[in-house]
Amino acid sequence: MPNNDSLPRRTVLRGVAGTTSILALSGCLTGGDGGDGGDGGGGGNGGSGNTLEVLHGWTGGDGAEAADALFSALQEEYPDMDVNANPIGGGGNQNLDQTVANRLQSNDPPSSFAGWPGANLQQYEGALGDIEADVWDEAGLKDAHAQEAVEACQFDGGFSAVPIGSHRMNDLFYNVEVVEQAGVDPSSLGDIDALIDALDTVNSETDATPLAFALEPWGILQTWAVTMLGTQGFDAYTSFIEGEGDEEAVRSTFQTLEEILGNYINNDAASVDFTEVNQDIMSGDAAFIHQGNWVAGAYINEGLEYDTDWGAVRYPGTEGMYGLHIDSFIYPGENPSPEETAAFLRFVGGEQAQVAFNQYKGSIPTRQEVSTDEFNAYLTETIEDFSNASEKPPTLAHGLAVDQSTQSDLEGVLNDTFADPYDVDAATTGFMDAV
Repeated sequence: MPNNDSLPRRTVLRGVAGTTSILALSGCLTGGDGGDGGDGGGGGNGGSGNTLEVLHGWTGGDGAEAADALFSALQEEYPDMDVNANPIGGGGNQNLDQTVANRLQSNDPPSSFAGWPGANLQQYEGALGDIEADVWDEAGLKDAHAQEAVEACQFDGGFSAVPIGSHRMNDLFYNVEVVEQAGVDPSSLGDIDALIDALDTVNSETDATPLAFALEPWGILQTWAVTMLGTQGFDAYTSFIEGEGDEEAVRSTFQTLEEILGNYINNDAASVDFTEVNQDIMSGDAAFIHQGNWVAGAYINEGLEYDTDWGAVRYPGTEGMYGLHIDSFIYPGENPSPEETAAFLRFVGGEQAQVAFNQYKGSIPTRQEVSTDEFNAYLTETIEDFSNASEKPPTLAHGLAVDQSTQSDLEGVLNDTFADPYDVDAATTGFMDAV
């Protein structure tokens, strides 16, 4: 999920500088190798006495609880470290991305900031430092974390981020009481046709909305991606994100999504966000929702019981896949507290931090062989699925699969052509041109 709990993560430079790099804007930010941090040692207090300032967008709900747990654990580990965990609320110029962009451009970087790794890092070219030696090697993180997470945090010949957790993107969540009332068995939904039949049954047999949905461009994009995976397969999806997509596969995906969105979602989809429609799942006013499993964090923190009040199955057609999303903390090159920041990032990659944060966030550690004692049944199953997945397609809507500029273009196509009315031809052309 976006680092902000009420608004999706938006592109850092949208409305600021298009696709121009932050280096070009600031004129003098350089990547460096971690600045004056030496080996990032940290000693007993984890640093040299500088304040560790970490920007993040987890300002409410499960995100705020997860962030509090993470930074409380950090203070227990480094009681003498001066920590400023700085949550940035959503909206206007105060959102996380805009704040990060402004700070980097004005040569006033924070110590670290939460953000997506992978292709998303390209927008920060020239503004990030290399923490391979001081963090990744010193803490032994390369062997400890899943290979996909290790690769996602590499940038410009080194490492510029450390993963904190992973959300699964190909879950279909449901309200147990509503689907039982409709006589629908979510575990039997083996393909998209079965899903559409189930949505139709909910529509005819209950007063509930079949599929809770918010017509936000990023939300449409993530559901388009999982629909493509479920109907066209992993190879077709991979070809698309690599710029070699088949036009008919793209068109077919849009046709399927048009059928679903045109017939089975809430009437107010154009005026609500995903947190509002997720409330409909919790209240029993909707049957299904497709989102990343940050919504599970909301259910968990509301005290709803897995398999009693809510459940989850893989989005039809994606069984055996793990739709890969990663959250991380990123290292600015001109760092105001290099030793403290290195100590913090080594901590982020460790088991204590990964358990503290993810058990509340509805996400799972990217660190392997972590004890599941503190995780609920749903997240324990997710951890097992992550280890056993046959394919881990990177998320299209959250910075892993394509760079910031391309993602922005895709969201623009959806906003202009497929946020009701659903123009399949225009959307197909737009997607092929964008990627």
